[in-house]
Amino acid sequence: MTNHWVDIKNADLILIMGGNAAEAHPCGFKWVTEAKAHRKAKLLVVDPRFTRSAAVSDFYAPLRAGTDIAFLGGVINYLLSYDKIHHEYVQNYTDFSFLVKEEFGFDDGIYTGYDPEKRKYNKSTWGYQIGADGFVITDPTLQNPRCVYQLMKAHYSRYSPEMVSSICGTPKDAFLKACELIAETATANKTMTIMYALGWTQHSQGTQMIRTGAMVQLLLGNIGMAGGGMNALRGHSNIQGLTDLGLLSNLLPGYMTLPGDAEQDYKTYIEKRAFKPLRPGQLSYWQNYGKFFVSTMKAWYGEAATVENNWSYDWLPKLDKGYDLLQVFENMHQGKVNGYICQGFNPLASAPCKIKVSGALSQLKYLVIIDPLATETSEFWQDYGEYNNVVPSKIQTEVFRLPSTCFAEEDGSLVNSGRWLQWHWKAAEPPGDAKGDQEIIAGVFLKLKEMYRKDGGVFPDPILNLTWNHRQPTSPSPEELAKEFSGMALKDLTDPKDPTKVLLKAGQQLNGFAELRDDGSTACGCWIFSGSWSEKGNLMARRDNSDPYGIGQTLNWAFAWPANRRILYNRASCDLSGKPFDSERTLIAWNKGAGQWMGADIPDFVATSPPEKGMGPFIMNPEGVARFFGVDKLEEGPFPEHYEPMESPLTANLLHPKNDKARANPAARVFQGDWATFGKPDEFPYVCTTYRLTEHFHFWTKHVRLNAVVQPEQFVEIGEELAKNKDITAGDHVRVKSNRGFIIAVAVVTKRLRSLNVDGKRVHTVGVPIHWGFTGVAKNGYIANTLTPFVGDANTQTPEFKSFLVNIEKV
Repeated sequence: MTNHWVDIKNADLILIMGGNAAEAHPCGFKWVTEAKAHRKAKLLVVDPRFTRSAAVSDFYAPLRAGTDIAFLGGVINYLLSYDKIHHEYVQNYTDFSFLVKEEFGFDDGIYTGYDPEKRKYNKSTWGYQIGADGFVITDPTLQNPRCVYQLMKAHYSRYSPEMVSSICGTPKDAFLKACELIAETATANKTMTIMYALGWTQHSQGTQMIRTGAMVQLLLGNIGMAGGGMNALRGHSNIQGLTDLGLLSNLLPGYMTLPGDAEQDYKTYIEKRAFKPLRPGQLSYWQNYGKFFVSTMKAWYGEAATVENNWSYDWLPKLDKGYDLLQVFENMHQGKVNGYICQGFNPLASAPCKIKVSGALSQLKYLVIIDPLATETSEFWQDYGEYNNVVPSKIQTEVFRLPSTCFAEEDGSLVNSGRWLQWHWKAAEPPGDAKGDQEIIAGVFLKLKEMYRKDGGVFPDPILNLTWNHRQPTSPSPEELAKEFSGMALKDLTDPKDPTKVLLKAGQQLNGFAELRDDGSTACGCWIFSGSWSEKGNLMARRDNSDPYGIGQTLNWAFAWPANRRILYNRASCDLSGKPFDSERTLIAWNKGAGQWMGADIPDFVATSPPEKGMGPFIMNPEGVARFFGVDKLEEGPFPEHYEPMESPLTANLLHPKNDKARANPAARVFQGDWATFGKPDEFPYVCTTYRLTEHFHFWTKHVRLNAVVQPEQFVEIGEELAKNKDITAGDHVRVKSNRGFIIAVAVVTKRLRSLNVDGKRVHTVGVPIHWGFTGVAKNGYIANTLTPFVGDANTQTPEFKSFLVNIEKV
């Protein structure tokens, strides 16, 4: 989320696409209503369903689930064709003028370097032309056919309104109306914000959907602006913190990455990530990767991490491949996993293809569940009849349930969508034998450590040397952990320009990540959180909502990473001279008298770097500018391209009708045994999509009687035309079936799901809420992921829950 919840009130246009904020984020949605009430902002909703967000919108446009790139690609084509772009912004703050390698190409849906056997690309041609000086070659006139602007213009010229309508099913006039509304924000004094959620991430090309949205915002000059940005609405209260702290399988804290098998050499690992500037005078802040990494290892291993052992680098696992959720359950399915520790997670309901997940869990020797509730995963071995038809005596898995605390029964911090670390305080003692997560994990770790110390092992070093300096080793306090991830000085830190001047004494808390060193003198568990607990105290606990500039930048409320900055890339809100594009919504500006950037926000920039030095606002990129051309960072290609979902009602991609390799995402990983589980449109003719309800929270509130009363029985939504074709009346029980299984639920016949005309054929959509299961006090229901395919996004491996094929019949 480049901006934050409160900042949404500064928008002139809000585009909700790939999400349903009014339903899934009802508290945050109040800022949309603030923008409408006080700025006369317009709300545009693009979604397969006429959602609760659409119900209060100024304009709604339907589209077929999974075709968002086609829609947004058409928007890009419209903006470029009608010259509705922020010229000063794109010329100076993006890679528009950068020249791309001559070898790079795109032919009938496939980029250069594709290996169809491996379903992978060799990305060596996906890059910029580099001059003898080591910098990118540019053409400021934008006339060179190899410049990013010309390549992008040609790429999206195929996305005509007619093509968009044929692929998406969006009526042409509705698409053009949406384009007109979006194009109005290309001026310097208007901004659009994009609010998206799992409706974009849960696709086999979800990352590229989000990129396409970001490209639209860059063309309009809306990134880094008040009321602008790309705003990811995180679904769970702490899912932002989960990714921040590196709990994805390939990450270290602060979005650093684990090394691969080929990176046994520490120096090579660091140099590959410490990007050198690709244009003169640029910051390329990832040059400091070594400081972040060494400080993390010192937080983990203390005195055991030394320069002689490369700061314990050799103790880190080196990945031969990704071990994401789908890969782990594939390995489990093949009998290659003995045990699984499942903490605060319900994979039987949250992972795709329930029959495969249940079969995989049945292969384990042991399963450990750390959760406040009895989940479907903890009870997967029990026979619940039609809802979970298993034979317990044939399941070998031994299940250990370790009851943990609910968030209201513990102190600690949550990280919300806006990157705000907010401290919360215990409201109640946990019931029964429940213990806090840190106490449970400490118990497991200390027992393992004692076993390694006593009995030895193949590789005990990472376990025996792990720092565990807690007042109560069996129950580390949240305060101790928070101070650890914020960081401290291990030695006296002196001023590099004046070694006699001590900046921080050994043992003091750091003020921020700018103080991190790569010589072992600082420890920091998560560099982006650095400064959240400084010598000033716990800044996450601040509750001062004063807003001196009147645009929602409440800098003394909690702590936002990084550096308490509320809007990322805010240097891009000013022109080259440092003057704000919109004086009424000034975030920062260059103050010549003071010799620094000042304003309502913390500058996302070197505060004392004058505009004439030419440093670009996108300081994390080695180019200093934002990328339309994604170079080699994504698996499918540098420009987002529309591909059909893995299961599609169309047998071909209308953009590439003769190339079957370009029908669905050519880089999406599919395990060999799963190809046969994908359904075909002749047997499963209808598009299905999953979604959430305000009245239920994931699979949690079905344990709460009041929530169960408000939404008492599992249902599915179908449109009136499909209901008529199938002779289904509201209230009938229907069977929704995919190639992997079926669910039975009550039919809700609605106008909210309209039939669409896609390439001359009528396409119908079935909507399935996700919240039911066979545990809790709610009436039992079927797990929605009984239906979904075992495939994910090519970059993140997020499962494709938002578009797959089903059939439906009255029971």
